[in-house]
Amino acid sequence: MPPPPDSSSCPAYWVTPRHLAGDDDLLADQVGSHLTAAGWTSLTLVRGRREPDESDDARQVLRSTVLYVAADALSWAQWVLADEPILLGDQPVAWTVSARATPESLPQWNAYFSAGTPHEVVTDFLLALENRPDPAHGYAAPQAVLDALAGGGWVRDVDTSAAMSDPQLAASMAFTTLPDEGIQDGDPFVLDPEGEAAGWQAWCEPRMGAGLLWAVMFSASTPHDLVAAFAGSLASPAPVLRHTLPESSEGQLTVQPTV
Repeated sequence: MPPPPDSSSCPAYWVTPRHLAGDDDLLADQVGSHLTAAGWTSLTLVRGRREPDESDDARQVLRSTVLYVAADALSWAQWVLADEPILLGDQPVAWTVSARATPESLPQWNAYFSAGTPHEVVTDFLLALENRPDPAHGYAAPQAVLDALAGGGWVRDVDTSAAMSDPQLAASMAFTTLPDEGIQDGDPFVLDPEGEAAGWQAWCEPRMGAGLLWAVMFSASTPHDLVAAFAGSLASPAPVLRHTLPESSEGQLTVQPTV
């Protein structure tokens, strides 16, 4: 995991709305610290290559990720930004979160969070996961996600009933067809090449046509109540602490110095 940036000499700000606040370049550190404090076991996975006549110090690292596993081995999260990137739109995936029904089974669902995602919303998603006795299956309806967004002042899309946006129309979240590649799920019907799996997607594009600030995707079997925890945090009006602000959000943030 990369070391966090030195922010000791940088001024700090309280920032709203959080969906435009970025990750403060601390997505790895903040989420990793939460998982460690929650008792998840961490493993560093490194794969490299070197020529026969080269020393170990000359090895080329091809893959380096950090894996966190919950105490019951039913949930895990992996920092994958150093790996060959999975792209959500034009943003590389930074964290993946997965869960299964038993320690011997395959993942039932996967969630993908790109770089730039506010670390508070990833942490709140993980808190909801940790507080669940059964992380693999859910019984809430998609309406729980829409209600969570509405509670934060987001508005329904006039053309799509299962989609909502923030009042500035800079961020959106929708229950829609997922891409055919890259998104893995444990439901055998989702694997049907002729089927169209639906799941939750969220993204932020501060300025139309200027590229995404972040993107998030949940595979089809992700419990809606967990997605609702993410959505409620994303739409929360509570300010977040930042030392660095995204250039793409310039002019759209309310910024208040801490002192």
